Amino acid sequence: MKSFQVPPAYRSPLISAVKNRRRTEDKMKKDFSPTLLDFGPLQIYLARHFGFCYGVENAIDIAFRIVDENPDKNIFLLSEMIHNPQVNEDLQKRGIRFLQDTKGKQLIPFDQLSKKDIVITPAFGTSLEIDAILKSKGIHTEAYNTTCPFVEKVWNRSGQIAEKKFTVIIHGKPGHEETRATFSHAAAAGPALVIKDLEEAVMLVRFIRKENTKEAFFSFFKGRYSQDFDPANDLERIGVVNQTTMLASETQGIADFLKQAIQEFYVQADQDASERFADTRDTLCYATNDNQSAVRGMLESDADLAIVIGGYNSSNTSHLVELCEEKLPTYFISDADKLISKTEIFHFDLHQHIEKRTSGYLTEKTPLRILMTSGASCPDAIVESVINKLSSFIEGSVDPGQLINIISS
Repeated sequence: MKSFQVPPAYRSPLISAVKNRRRTEDKMKKDFSPTLLDFGPLQIYLARHFGFCYGVENAIDIAFRIVDENPDKNIFLLSEMIHNPQVNEDLQKRGIRFLQDTKGKQLIPFDQLSKKDIVITPAFGTSLEIDAILKSKGIHTEAYNTTCPFVEKVWNRSGQIAEKKFTVIIHGKPGHEETRATFSHAAAAGPALVIKDLEEAVMLVRFIRKENTKEAFFSFFKGRYSQDFDPANDLERIGVVNQTTMLASETQGIADFLKQAIQEFYVQADQDASERFADTRDTLCYATNDNQSAVRGMLESDADLAIVIGGYNSSNTSHLVELCEEKLPTYFISDADKLISKTEIFHFDLHQHIEKRTSGYLTEKTPLRILMTSGASCPDAIVESVINKLSSFIEGSVDPGQLINIISS
């Protein structure tokens, strides 16, 4: 796989040693068991796969290279490069300005841009509408496009099934940049609709079966269907693609459910049920699959708590949190500064969407066992800083530097 130039500050000697050893021992990536970092009274189980994925490293490589190669130009990002606060802050310190926030709210009007300016497309991609606005101003983004190749793969697959007269059903978070971009590309090729979860898939089946009215469809899915969408006709042949950072198992579950529902409906109606559903299994992102499988493997280890590290608005990270929460107390933090002390922690509550301060998060057990992973946009250096801080809290812990020597030997 291609290697990228990522700022050294994002790398970690400890994590690099762990990942290199696991790659050597498990070249086919079949072993999803965690790596034990044994500090003595503290034991940390690191997920088999975590941290920067191909798409993120690609985006960071391109963005920092653009800055280095164009010191005298105005450089803008359409929105956050990735969902990690440190990386975005570093880019802003280098002079990059954001045109929009993550929800699409305009921060700098497009009218203020000139054709001499550079506009970088983030890893999530962008809509065809925004791309057209930029091109109308003489700004061509092709050379400054950091869209993840696996996101583009979803766009290409959407176009292929749309050409075969299937409606594209997108499983994703409606307000997420990637979902908005995927919807735009899919809608340009044919009917498209965004659903966010299995509950909405169940509702969609009622319209597939023609049990509910068009008016009910337009009300329930307001703002999430393509222009001139006709639920009476456009739900007769469908295919499911996803926002690449969703739970892979949930996307597959939704696809299987809709496939069964649409086929059963047409069989019962004595109509042809074949070719009603497009096969789109190949749109699931490898990194999303690997990271989620690694968390499931990690959760087979006995532990006292889990710590998940990443940006609070990171979709892929939030799903890792959800998986961990199913089994044990889980703390979602953005960096080591959230570890206030051995007894107190600041962490993000996914369900209330607030940052909380919690006491007594570390038990008095010996050894204290912690499961740990991070999102696909989290630098390994942040993971190492969290590990170092935790080890400093637990008296008698082995120095992290000694572990690097042991792992590398």
